[in-house]
Amino acid sequence: MFNFNIEFNGEFFAFFLLAVCAIVGAVLAINFTKVVHTALSLAFTFVSLAGIYVLLEAEFVAFVQVLIYVGAVTILMIFGIMMTKHQDEGKERTRPLLEGLAAVGCICLFGILFYAIRSASFPEPADKLPADNTMSLGKLLYSAYAIPFELVSVLLTVAFIGAVALAKREPEEKEGGPS
Repeated sequence: MFNFNIEFNGEFFAFFLLAVCAIVGAVLAINFTKVVHTALSLAFTFVSLAGIYVLLEAEFVAFVQVLIYVGAVTILMIFGIMMTKHQDEGKERTRPLLEGLAAVGCICLFGILFYAIRSASFPEPADKLPADNTMSLGKLLYSAYAIPFELVSVLLTVAFIGAVALAKREPEEKEGGPS
């Protein structure tokens, strides 16, 4: 079950470094109290995941990861932070019992996932991926799926305009004023 046939090469060390960066960024995103720091650590996690996608030879997915998640989602989070009012509240009190239970739960989940992955048998794919998978995806996206692609872009534009309209809405109390 625990037969580790690991080849220590550059790809292994790059994957290990990117995986550690992704995990550290995710843990920091959970633990930071300032929302801007959380958004930046989340962007760090997204970039690390894009690097892992490059190692898996999924360049298109890595490009989309950087473009959509790092670019759009992180910038929208920062815009949302800037457009809304935030009052700094006091730091939450620590809960050592809950933190201990969460740590035990994380270790148990890691053990279950480790056992499940190590005992699973993955079949060999029937067809090899094309040499230039980005070009194949682009041709498919702009030929067979052109209309859904455009509909999603319109939907995202409408959602962005709605978010800006909601964020810019002024309270109605300020309009009338005292008489």
